[in-house]
Amino acid sequence: MRMYDIIEKKRDGQELTEQEIEFFIDKYTSGEIPDYQVSALMMAIYFQDMTEKERATLTTAIVQSGDQIDLSQIEGIKVDKHSTGGVGDTTTLILAPLVASVGVPVAKMSGRGLGHTGGTIDKLESVPGFHVEISSDEFIDLVNKNKVAVIGQSGNLTPADKKLYSLRDVTATVNSIPLIASSIMSKKIAAGADAIVLDVKTGAGAFMKDLNEAKELANAMVSIGSLVGRKTMAVISDMSQPLGNAIGNALEVKEAIDTLQGNGPKDLTELCLTLGSQMVVLANKANDLEAARVKLEESLQNGKAFEQFKIFLRSQGGDDKVADDPSLLPKASIQKELPAKTSGTVSSIIADQIGTAAMMLGAGRATKESQIDLSVGVVLHKKVGDVVEQGESLLTIHANQEDLEAVSEKLYDSIEIVDGNVEAPVLINDIITE
Repeated sequence: MRMYDIIEKKRDGQELTEQEIEFFIDKYTSGEIPDYQVSALMMAIYFQDMTEKERATLTTAIVQSGDQIDLSQIEGIKVDKHSTGGVGDTTTLILAPLVASVGVPVAKMSGRGLGHTGGTIDKLESVPGFHVEISSDEFIDLVNKNKVAVIGQSGNLTPADKKLYSLRDVTATVNSIPLIASSIMSKKIAAGADAIVLDVKTGAGAFMKDLNEAKELANAMVSIGSLVGRKTMAVISDMSQPLGNAIGNALEVKEAIDTLQGNGPKDLTELCLTLGSQMVVLANKANDLEAARVKLEESLQNGKAFEQFKIFLRSQGGDDKVADDPSLLPKASIQKELPAKTSGTVSSIIADQIGTAAMMLGAGRATKESQIDLSVGVVLHKKVGDVVEQGESLLTIHANQEDLEAVSEKLYDSIEIVDGNVEAPVLINDIITE
């Protein structure tokens, strides 16, 4: 079998066989096929696309290129949640204890963030003492005991994906549905989940800014999950403005605490209940979505979800006192209000620009070597559709730097105020099942 023939076949729009896909992934991972040939194949895939069968085969080959996590010792159906990323996306911090509180085992493998703010692990490390460096045996024991644990990404998971992504990043082939879908799904499958709930973002702060492209990606991932034997569904949610109000690591932990006590922002709470209901049904802990949602709402109201969060923190070395007293979280030395320059209605809050402002404060990483300041960020006081008076605070900047002129200018440029009424954006655009 020759890589030349595989490139030629895909260039001409033909379907690759399982053997051909497995050959190129195996030989590329081992270094036997050069970058320039795989670059040519990636470009051919970019233009010619792949069939559902090809996508599933590619995903499976990437999974098999490295280690796979065995979660079979954990009792029950393990449901994982994946978000395609956004600004102020605190859902994992809320969903993990929330669905665990109704009996769904959450064995979560998470990473650090590169971009606007930290990843789930960075956010959790805002809690003094919390750590994710636990052994696989301890991880499994914690999930069996407490129904929830989070571990850092480790081992040799999907090495083929790492090589392919580095190549796609410099050959203008990142934005390809089959390549994106196989990349995301390979990591979820290798992490050992029985079922997968996908939160596919769309809008200014999302990777897929166009709704139709977001739907295409969601359908591709659900199809892959189904074909490889994982129960999979996707929620397409809005990221034209930040989710919730807080953007920044410790600030998002505080917002998660508020939400778990039933006092969170409406959009963040609604998305968590929507995603959580799907997780509960996939785990066979409720017969339908309505019954699942009732369970989750009761858990928020009676304090079970909040108590589960404290157990989760405590079991991984975290100071659970922060749940009752969020002032124990890292706190920035400066809080500056950003007053509205005019009266009117907020018509847009450009999510990725707000995220960039948070990164300018130090809330995120520009490179893998960047150090995150866990205490800084932005807290919105107005969302799209809200009325604002001139001089009223649009948001609070939490900073450890005196010069905030550039950040303030970026934030003003990100928020538009107009005369008249403006409707808030639709939060849930679509739900896609097998």
